Amino acid sequence: MLTSSQQQLLRVIGQSGPSSRTVLAASMGLSKAAMSGIARDLISLGVLRETETIYGQGRPSILLDLHPEGAFFVGISLIEEPAPLVLSDFNGNVVARRTMPLSRNPETIAEMIAEALPKLLCERKDAGRKLAGLGIALSGFVDEKQASCVQSTLLGWQDVPLASIVKHKTGIDTFIENDAKAVAVGEKLFGSAREMQNFSVVSFDNGIGCAHFVGGKLYRGNHGGAGEIAHCTIEPNGSPCRCGKRGCLDTVASLKAIKEMAKAEGLACRSLDELETEASRGNVMAIGILHRAGSALGLAIAHLIQFNDPGLILITHVEGRFDGLFGTVMRQAAEANVLPRCAGRTPIRTQRVDGDVWARGAASIAAHNFLIGPNPC
Repeated sequence: MLTSSQQQLLRVIGQSGPSSRTVLAASMGLSKAAMSGIARDLISLGVLRETETIYGQGRPSILLDLHPEGAFFVGISLIEEPAPLVLSDFNGNVVARRTMPLSRNPETIAEMIAEALPKLLCERKDAGRKLAGLGIALSGFVDEKQASCVQSTLLGWQDVPLASIVKHKTGIDTFIENDAKAVAVGEKLFGSAREMQNFSVVSFDNGIGCAHFVGGKLYRGNHGGAGEIAHCTIEPNGSPCRCGKRGCLDTVASLKAIKEMAKAEGLACRSLDELETEASRGNVMAIGILHRAGSALGLAIAHLIQFNDPGLILITHVEGRFDGLFGTVMRQAAEANVLPRCAGRTPIRTQRVDGDVWARGAASIAAHNFLIGPNPC
């Protein structure tokens, strides 16, 4: 077990990244000698390591950072079939992978996780001994304690205490989270948004997810539903949505919706890339679909900018491209639907991610709880 001072030092580095002893001492309100003693103990435990040397005025500074093999975390995604399991190190890198069948039965899920874990952990030396937590990403609402699934249409769940069920089977501290929020935590802890205090992540796939960091903390709202732009009404009285409403963003701008619209128009396009190719050849139907979807997504992003005034909108996508008509229309719609003084002030960045993104995000949830602790609402 780590002492409170050791945990505090890890928390500061987890939030700010590699830092010098002088900076860390100031952040913790300690003398440099006291902080250096704590750091020395963590280095001997293999949790911290010295990295690069920074030269400037005065004596050079050696940066301290988390040791990649100081702790390991397991992440599981319940939005894919089969369900992927990943083992990540202390820097968020995936070092081992397995899969298991996807089930809607919580007890069955827990049993399969318990069965798959030894096979996953044996792929990395000392991973079992240094395993510090397990995270699960799913589609739906999760309570503020990251313990229960309040509701998931995809899994057919309501008030399922999945974290305690899995911990009972595995003996490992377990945390669950909405898939988009898990991706956002991963980007804040280990990714491109590490230094951002205020940003929004839009997860573009068969469904559209969204999550926000405000003041450096994941913003959940009072009931865990903050950021659900997928079910904002974009087209009143539009197509029916799986949530029970009509005209939701998901029914117009998600990858699944785009493919369904293409199929309905008789277009033999199995991907967004193929639809972009058809549009570039002047296919009127393809152009219309991309305009409709891009305009809807851009309008939703404009709403995010007006509501939160984030420092960054990060769009993550596994499939598809944002350098064609769809992305162009999306950006134009976002700029056209914010106040003139806000136009052009919020960067909208797109990032292609691999298929590990949700499982890796789930592992980040466990890492976040180990390093920093759960976020308040």
